[in-house]
Amino acid sequence: MKGAGEAAGRPGRRVPKRPLPPLAAGEVRLLAGGNPQIAKGDGEGPVRAWIAAMPGWKRATGAELDALVAATVPGVLRAVRWNRPFYGVPGRGWFLAFGCLERYVKVAFLRGGLLSPPPPVASAKSAVRCLHLFAGDAPDSLAVRDWIRQAAAIEGERLF
Repeated sequence: MKGAGEAAGRPGRRVPKRPLPPLAAGEVRLLAGGNPQIAKGDGEGPVRAWIAAMPGWKRATGAELDALVAATVPGVLRAVRWNRPFYGVPGRGWFLAFGCLERYVKVAFLRGGLLSPPPPVASAKSAVRCLHLFAGDAPDSLAVRDWIRQAAAIEGERLF
């Protein structure tokens, strides 16, 4: 398989990707799959701005997930990092994040391997288990509520 540099006629050399220009205050950019890129931030405001930037049907799914987490975990912490909203519990760390892919919203339980039963989709990180929500799927199910409740109750990730 040829690398990008080989396609340009320089064997073994890769052409570096150009970095995207920095975002201006309040600016939103949609990345691959429609994943919003906004400036990182802590609290409800940045997460709501990220959800508002989700494209099409994914926006309603993101808003429903956010409301479900807030209703299930009183006092939940919110932050936007790595172009995704994260949810955590004070003193216990982060337990959930989600993002947009082309055909679905990916909900990642950061310690999902410890949940019973675990969410259905494996991840590259063995501790993480995921749920894929497609158009028309209802995130507010008994299983999702139970996973959120379990995830918030265990020691989470200390990512930042």
